[in-house]
Amino acid sequence: MGSRQIPADKINLRLILVSGKTEEYLFSPCDSAADITEYVYNHWPEDWSEDQLPSTNILRLIYQGRFLHGNVTLAALQLPTGKTTVMHLVARENLPEPNNQGQLKKDKSGESGCSNCCAIL
Repeated sequence: MGSRQIPADKINLRLILVSGKTEEYLFSPCDSAADITEYVYNHWPEDWSEDQLPSTNILRLIYQGRFLHGNVTLAALQLPTGKTTVMHLVARENLPEPNNQGQLKKDKSGESGCSNCCAIL
């Protein structure tokens, strides 16, 4: 990998597959998650040939544990230019809903999730 020079106006994305393989790409802050997955899909690295490319582009990005919806840009995530950001790349048809129901059930009052676990007798 080495320390290649990252242009000051670009974001270096280090994408990690489920298998643990990584590849780095340069993108602009205005590129969206859909732009990125489409680019990677069309430029699948030779190193990743053992990892089956899905028949259609159902690649999804995960950043800090959250699936990125296609229209989210790197700028909207406030990623620093001139630096490397790590994301995971997975093949998945559908994205989970932005507010998953587990969190809604846990907390409707705005209190911390601990309100049910600490009972004062």
